[in-house]
Amino acid sequence: MAKMSAVVNYSSEPDSVELREIDIPNIGPDDILLKVGAVGVCGSDVHQWKGQHSWKVKYPCVLGHEFCGTVAAKGDRVRSAKEGDRVACETAAIIDHGSPYSREGRYNLDPNRKGFGYGADGAMATYVVVPERCLHKLPDALSFDIAALTEPACVAFSAVCVNTRIVPGDLAVVIGPGPIGLLCAAFAKLNGAGTVVMVGLPSDGDRLELARHLGVDAALDGPITEFVKNHGDAYGADVVIDAAGVSASLRIALEIVRPGGHITKIGWGPQPLNFSLDPLVQKAVTLQGSFSHSWATWERVIRLIQSEKLPVDKLISRIAPLDLWRECFEGMHKGAYVKAVLRPGD
Repeated sequence: MAKMSAVVNYSSEPDSVELREIDIPNIGPDDILLKVGAVGVCGSDVHQWKGQHSWKVKYPCVLGHEFCGTVAAKGDRVRSAKEGDRVACETAAIIDHGSPYSREGRYNLDPNRKGFGYGADGAMATYVVVPERCLHKLPDALSFDIAALTEPACVAFSAVCVNTRIVPGDLAVVIGPGPIGLLCAAFAKLNGAGTVVMVGLPSDGDRLELARHLGVDAALDGPITEFVKNHGDAYGADVVIDAAGVSASLRIALEIVRPGGHITKIGWGPQPLNFSLDPLVQKAVTLQGSFSHSWATWERVIRLIQSEKLPVDKLISRIAPLDLWRECFEGMHKGAYVKAVLRPGD
């Protein structure tokens, strides 16, 4: 059996990730075998490496769900792709085709959905098996390194442009300058917000500077309350995007959102809230969760990236071969890298 290199998460214990030689997988009739061109390192990959995740993982599991590459082989029933096609791939590796959510096209909300990198082997490997339904063709001029950021861009697009209503003139505040938060800020600006503010910590200096390059109107490394009180009619932010996930960020969002305003929570965090939700009631605030994405979002985001209206390349801090995965994980964990991209073929 032919072998390939892969970054494998083999246990829930911290540091249970290593580079292994494993079998090149077989494909089914509706699958394609993708030769991975590039795969992004996500915060969830780092969380699994550190044993800090809150979701169920199939062990052992190849990591990586932000990826693109070239069709190397296809199953007998595959019709929309041919060998040599350059494609990006969605993350919903396994879905229940019979569920009402899948039938409605909202397979991202299917309770039985399992994603690459935790529920099915992912793309931090030379090859990965992908269902035909996950494929999106890439323009020839779009590099794999940049196309690997399509998935986080789709997460941000869904949060800001699908699950949040922004109108021209709105004050939109994004809490958490990680890759998703930075992309949310970019989409808020593209979606017509009058003022976009990125909020982080003093240790986020480089990321806040990047936010400024992405076009935000203000990037703050401290309390946001005074800024909001001195903006417009002083009643608060029209929209708050919580891309940090910790309990404190949601509490801040409730403090700064205006009565009748909107909070979209996109950041994950297993910690208990430990504070009252009474402000949510008193202000009649809409609190919206946002998870994953669907087919139409991918097509739209690929067009935006191709047009260079969404400069995702600015987020890439490091591009490295697969055998340097640990350096990239450590750089992401310490905050030295905004986004690292691995090239399994190098």
